[in-house]
Amino acid sequence: MGGFIISDKKQRIVNMENYIRLANSIPLFLIVGAVIVFVAVWCILFIVKSYSAGIRIGMGKDVLRKTILSSALFTLLPALSILLGVIALSGSLGIPSSWLRLSVVGNLSYEALAAGTAAQAMGTSLDPAKLTPSNLVNIVMVMTFGIAGGFLITLLFMKPYSKKISRKPLSDSSPASGFANWAMVAMFVGMCAAFIGGYIAQFVSALIGGTTSLSSLLPISTALLSAAMMSYARFLVEKKGMKKVEDFSIALSMLFGMAGASIISLIAS
Repeated sequence: MGGFIISDKKQRIVNMENYIRLANSIPLFLIVGAVIVFVAVWCILFIVKSYSAGIRIGMGKDVLRKTILSSALFTLLPALSILLGVIALSGSLGIPSSWLRLSVVGNLSYEALAAGTAAQAMGTSLDPAKLTPSNLVNIVMVMTFGIAGGFLITLLFMKPYSKKISRKPLSDSSPASGFANWAMVAMFVGMCAAFIGGYIAQFVSALIGGTTSLSSLLPISTALLSAAMMSYARFLVEKKGMKKVEDFSIALSMLFGMAGASIISLIAS
């Protein structure tokens, strides 16, 4: 019996190593690298065109340079949350897939939710020891097609919509503006409820089963720590007038939550 358990454990390790090797294979890096280079080139072209347009309408070169520099500086730390997202997903999906999903279009909340939902639908989880190459393909397809609606709607309908807005801007008190604001709030609250509800359910299940431990508290504790840091950041912005903190609040919350999760994991082990 003991030999069977050891053999099964070795097989799991071999399967995980093979999966990780495939998920981080050179062809995937080349494909993803080509896509990201293509997008980066277009970003540079847009910067050049925007700079030229600013000169044409009479903006000073010093103003444009300061705008570019300040925008670049304020992009660095918020972009750290994207890097953390890549690190968080790369353990399950490999670096290329995570890099592509979070570098071009998408965000960590959506990508993690879509990946977890796809894995659950296939009867597995995001544990690399349980994933197969077929699982990886299906998960990436769900993540990609699931978010495609946003840019397809933008491509087809944004131009006439922007013309309508430019002719008659919506006031903050208009029904359409109010609906958009409430819709965004409802969507955000719904996503938070889905995550937090799952964490609470996991803890309650462990509590009922009599297996409560620090490890069972890890998900909900991480969420609470991140929420506490976000609340503190909002306090600094709204009460102390530190407006610059707002650009870094997401990255700081993620770092604080991950640091807390690491400490709890070390204590639990």
